[in-house]
Amino acid sequence: MKISAAALLFDNDGTLVSSLDSVLRCWTRWAEECGIAPEDFARVELHGRPADDIIAELLPAERAPRARARIDELELEDVPGGVKLLPGTAELLAGLPAGRWAVVTSAGRELAEARLAEVGIRPGTLISADDITRGKPDPEPFLLAAERLGVDPARCVVFEDAPAGLAAGRAAGMRTVALATTADRSELVADLVVEDLSAVSAQVVDGGVEITARV
Repeated sequence: MKISAAALLFDNDGTLVSSLDSVLRCWTRWAEECGIAPEDFARVELHGRPADDIIAELLPAERAPRARARIDELELEDVPGGVKLLPGTAELLAGLPAGRWAVVTSAGRELAEARLAEVGIRPGTLISADDITRGKPDPEPFLLAAERLGVDPARCVVFEDAPAGLAAGRAAGMRTVALATTADRSELVADLVVEDLSAVSAQVVDGGVEITARV
């Protein structure tokens, strides 16, 4: 299947890279340090959500600033050796001009840049949790990425592994490609569902990019 687009918008963790083991390791230690009961921690979804949203579910507001500083510290310390490229990422990005793609992540900027740099990815446009007021599944992050790239949101394609991210892409009026890297296919609502980015190739054409996907 082929899709024409002006720009490609990629989630990071679970889409371009995997740092899921690091995330679980750091947040589990954080929860223990904060005295959060294991059963309370277990009910909170970590993947694809801003740290502030996770913390707000688990701690009172007056403890949030110090708790945020601590999880940021733990995750940054765990970056070396805690990030790996997912299949197809390097090959797909290598063929894309800087002005035709962006990374849109729920992580803070410092952490997102560190994780990407760990595997040699340096996007020209990065939208992080620090750039927005409402995170996924709100469309704000993807709409801001389209604005920064100077393209019509309707001509963007979102690549996501998380249901919340796919919902954000749909709400932004964008086409969506789901990657079955972290969630069951039955949970993924998208225009296309692929195993990972190794099933996707891209060719630069006049006015944009033509994507070919093997479903």
